Amino acid sequence: MAKFLVIAEKPSVAQSLAKNLSAYQRKDGYLEGNSCIVSWCLGHLAEYAPPEIYNEKYAKWQFEDLPIIPEVWKVQVSEDKKKQFDVLCGLMNRADVAYLVNGCDAGREGELIFKRVYDLAGCQKPVKRLWISSMEDEAIQKGFQSLTDGREYAGLCNAAVCRAQADWLIGMNATRAYTTRYFKRLVVGRVQTPTLAMLTERKEKIEHFKKEAYYKVSLSDGKLMVTSESIPLEMEAEELRKLCDGTEALVTRVKREQKKTFPPKLYDLTGLQREANRFFGYTAQKTLDMLQELYEEKMVTYPRTDSQYVTEDMKETVKMLAEGMTDFLPFLESGQTRGNIDRVVNNAKVSDHHAILPTKEAMEKGMGGLSSGKKNLLMLIGQQLVQATGEEYLYEQTEISVQCKEHEFTAKGKLPVQMGFKEVEEAFRKYCVKDKKPDEPDHKTELPEGYEEGMTLASVKAEKSTHYTSPPKMFTEDTLLAAMETAGNKEFDSETEKKGLGTPATRANIIEKLVSSGYAERKGKQLLPTVAGCELIHVMPENLKSAGLTAEWENQLLMMEKGEIQEDEFMNGIVSMINEILSMCRAISEEERNRFQIAKEVIGKCPVCGSDVYEGKTNYYCSDRSCQFALWKSNRFLESMKKSMDKKMAVELLKNGRTHVKGLYSKKKDSKFDADLVLGLEDGKARFSLEFPKKKK
Repeated sequence: MAKFLVIAEKPSVAQSLAKNLSAYQRKDGYLEGNSCIVSWCLGHLAEYAPPEIYNEKYAKWQFEDLPIIPEVWKVQVSEDKKKQFDVLCGLMNRADVAYLVNGCDAGREGELIFKRVYDLAGCQKPVKRLWISSMEDEAIQKGFQSLTDGREYAGLCNAAVCRAQADWLIGMNATRAYTTRYFKRLVVGRVQTPTLAMLTERKEKIEHFKKEAYYKVSLSDGKLMVTSESIPLEMEAEELRKLCDGTEALVTRVKREQKKTFPPKLYDLTGLQREANRFFGYTAQKTLDMLQELYEEKMVTYPRTDSQYVTEDMKETVKMLAEGMTDFLPFLESGQTRGNIDRVVNNAKVSDHHAILPTKEAMEKGMGGLSSGKKNLLMLIGQQLVQATGEEYLYEQTEISVQCKEHEFTAKGKLPVQMGFKEVEEAFRKYCVKDKKPDEPDHKTELPEGYEEGMTLASVKAEKSTHYTSPPKMFTEDTLLAAMETAGNKEFDSETEKKGLGTPATRANIIEKLVSSGYAERKGKQLLPTVAGCELIHVMPENLKSAGLTAEWENQLLMMEKGEIQEDEFMNGIVSMINEILSMCRAISEEERNRFQIAKEVIGKCPVCGSDVYEGKTNYYCSDRSCQFALWKSNRFLESMKKSMDKKMAVELLKNGRTHVKGLYSKKKDSKFDADLVLGLEDGKARFSLEFPKKKK
């Protein structure tokens, strides 16, 4: 009897899928039922091979070998995942398997993970796609009832492949190019480098910021205080103070108007990561990791989404979830849910996945047994659902204008009329965040009553105050994620569908790579570029630092997903950029190439070419990189006699061609002896021999 093979991204997901397919029979690396087999990858089971797999010469980094552009891309499986790959290969080629189901995560990376394994196994069987946004049983069952032809996701798969190949090409070629030209390891990334450039630019703006004073004059009649615009010169402010102090002022306008603030949208991944960082200090990666676990535990819907809306067919489900939040969230009171579901429904703004929501199963299970971090995220997602479907925040804004000596002074007040969604926001902050931050605005700024147009204020008191301009703030993960999301906006027209550095699914990983590579560091909530990070950006050309260019590539990948552009158009742009990078690297001057080289002590002169010899970590080497001469600190000749080359020995060898060595060891005689170590040359390389002093008669 023919069966179908389901391939999930992880073992935990495979178990949930198998349960709903009645595949209970456990085998080595898979689960089997009457009609199907369910197996799994281990994340990225296969990766693009490194350059040395294409040609052994690439094991040594040399600028002359660049660019490295594979004609046929090679994929390889790491040793620790080979066993599971062999299991998948065997299952794919089983005679009774009629077709495959791609059950990897429903996104770009899921397509890439499946395709690499499928291609590497040489499989040609038909593929169907499981596309779900929740791991709940109902969603899984519905997903298997509506499987689609895998070919419908060809655009998404092509974009995934092009993204991975572009990152490989720029990473490998640009990193090797700049490392070999500057004699210092400089790691370059397609998205990583422009992100680091934003951190570095912000740091430099802060360091070069010079605060400037400005002044304001305030008038008061004892109840109402009105203030002037900013005045750049202290002398002008002081003159205005003197002019107005003790004189009359006229109320020229009292304007009262009703205003409203609309509820926030539901969370996409970036929005949730930002607020989790702001409220709880979680890194973007920590938030994503916990969300992924909650997703696999059937507590939240698919996390790697860029949508803040749900579809029309979800209205009843969302209404049920919103109404159930009163029992689910400990800080929510009866009557605080409003159920304005139409606010969050927009079919046109849901592409692959809808906004992040708690699941029906989460409401049934409750939050007992979850870690504090997961509880915080669930409460954050839940309260956002209530806010997004809540009422507007209504307030009355009053503005009073006063004229004195032909100068205008103003005061603004704000009184809440209806708290609306902000009632839920405040309840959440009070319960989960505890400490109120000083930069959080107060909703209420009340002005005194009784002031009308035409009133005269007798004998006002005038005071001058000094203020200072403020530097921009260092990035936090919250503000950096926001900057990455909107990077390049100014360079595109309003019709461009998507902009930004990376995708919601990759931004956390980009930040982590910057930290792990030593180019950025965390200081409290702040993200700062390190000295190494600043050095890297200072030698990078504009096109590698350009947020706009990289954001445009991300936009092209999204167009590719929809079949609007072909792979060649995108990849030709990447190859052109690599050739441009190499051209710029060739033009780097010798002086500039040595910018990272610290002054080194000259050990002696090279006996082959006469150039200076320096000390390295493992040897004493000739400064002429085309010369092969070196004295190795550990070499077989000396090691056989339990000795190594020290600096003093190297200096004497280079100066005199020999040095006297005490305490050499003879294995045959099991004893120590003294002798002269003599330096010889063979094909430009060092060769050693021993000479024993003649005994005196």
